[in-house]
Amino acid sequence: MRAEKIILRSFRNIEELALDPSPEVNIIYGDNAQGKTNLLEAVWLFCGSKSFRGSRESELVRFGSETSRLHLDFYAAGRAQSAELLYGAEKKKIFINDIPSVKSSDLSGVFCAVVFSPDQLSMVKQGPGGRRRFLDVSLGQILPKYQKVLESYERILRQRAHVLRDSAAHPSLLELLEVWDSHLVQYGAYICDIRTRYTRKLQNWAREIYDGISSGREEFSICYRSTAAEEAPEGRGEWEALLTEALKKSRGEDLRLVSTTVGPHRDDLSILVNGVSARSFGSQGQQRSCVLALKLAECSLMENSIGEPPVVLLDDVMSELDDGRRQYLLNHLKDRQVFITCCDTEAFRPLREGLIIAIKDGKIDQYS
Repeated sequence: MRAEKIILRSFRNIEELALDPSPEVNIIYGDNAQGKTNLLEAVWLFCGSKSFRGSRESELVRFGSETSRLHLDFYAAGRAQSAELLYGAEKKKIFINDIPSVKSSDLSGVFCAVVFSPDQLSMVKQGPGGRRRFLDVSLGQILPKYQKVLESYERILRQRAHVLRDSAAHPSLLELLEVWDSHLVQYGAYICDIRTRYTRKLQNWAREIYDGISSGREEFSICYRSTAAEEAPEGRGEWEALLTEALKKSRGEDLRLVSTTVGPHRDDLSILVNGVSARSFGSQGQQRSCVLALKLAECSLMENSIGEPPVVLLDDVMSELDDGRRQYLLNHLKDRQVFITCCDTEAFRPLREGLIIAIKDGKIDQYS
């Protein structure tokens, strides 16, 4: 899988940009706030996910412009393809191979990428929301159905919240909880089952990678932590039974807090080094190594699932890593298209066989 042509118009600080990237390594350098991350963000949006910077869509349109247009020609699934995104005052428009599409999730599995950013290097330190999002974004790309089920689950969760809120004034609404709970269990069991099985596969890859990063001195492990069960069961049927019971037990608390307190939207991914929480007890180096191992494992699992390597986006990550971890990362990114942003190219002299792109004021300043 590779991006073959990128065209951006009125996107962030980029007025107009056209790039024919190398199929190998693309080093994008320049001073801060020149548009380097904007370029990577644009490529990432074609995965069907939200911005990895947490930005709203209204923030993507260049100041003073009414619309923003992103176009990508890419090679995937053995053929040339294209996609286009239009942002503006009206609802976002999506075209896949010139055919209009309704949802961003329709792009999931069509174009696939893995992104490393400074925010993700702190994923271990954050609360469970960041770790759930890591699982959901990864699974959404290799299993498009997962993204659609997740969207349905979140919609029902909102509807259940309305019932919980309004039931104090209208007790008869409580009868609707049984209806929403049955749907919530159905979708929630699918999500929990898929997340659990993916976590087990991810651990096998990540453990081996972390062993290489730490030179065998430390042991890495991950575990899916559910709010419905102390230990993850086997199979979707068992998940449905556990979630049904958990929702019944938590109903009183849910009514008091006007919120659904159990389910996959509250679950977590436990990350351990030498059997203890990397979040609570890991050093900064260990935490970085955990994220590095998880992202490299994600690359490998995605390649196995879709049959081709995903595009890799590295946003100012190298400056956060020491020489050993930097070289380990680069050695595991061979034979795939990579985009790297940095403020200078000194650390990447051995990679000059790719393309070096200078960006200034949202414009390509030079190629080499």
